[in-house]
Amino acid sequence: MSKSSERNETGRLEAFSDGVFAIAITLLVLTIQVPKPSALHAGDSLGSALLALWPHYLAFVTSFATILAKWVNHHRIFTFVKRSDHTFLYLNGLTLLLITFLPFPTALAAEYLLHPEAKVASAFFSGTFFAIALAFKSLWHYASKGGRLIGTGRSADAAHVEQIRRQLSFGPTMYLAAFSISFVSATMSVLFCLCIAVFIGFKGWPQNIPP
Repeated sequence: MSKSSERNETGRLEAFSDGVFAIAITLLVLTIQVPKPSALHAGDSLGSALLALWPHYLAFVTSFATILAKWVNHHRIFTFVKRSDHTFLYLNGLTLLLITFLPFPTALAAEYLLHPEAKVASAFFSGTFFAIALAFKSLWHYASKGGRLIGTGRSADAAHVEQIRRQLSFGPTMYLAAFSISFVSATMSVLFCLCIAVFIGFKGWPQNIPP
């Protein structure tokens, strides 16, 4: 396969993936429902009803920040991946499956954060993030092992590949910690997931690696 054909192949895969990310991140807002006038109790105001939706805002921002960070990581992975094969396509598909599933645990966490079953909901929420992080780690591991699907040259040398591997190994460990925290405090677990997303977003990728 020529280099031009390889670029077209991976370009189509990344474009499809971008579309899935865009749909998933858009669907998150549907987890926030407008307060209905009939649901306002006597003496309640719309302002107080909006403030009472804070668990929905927290879950939404956490998932939005996470999907955004994962989209950036996905884009960076594809600056290194120059070819694809059958297994890589399915690993990428698994990653996208988990991303598109995220609005459900987001709505679940938002709805149950103040409920007696909050710990179960937050465990499901953080567990989904853990699964997404594992999928990303597997995607890069498969693509980079032995230089299977990545390019050549300075941008793909062993030091850079190892650095990215370490960065993608950070996610599963931290989300596993968030999962453990959920059995102690549901709110703290969700907040910790948000902190992970912010940290990953600010930490970024090595700046000395050319695209």
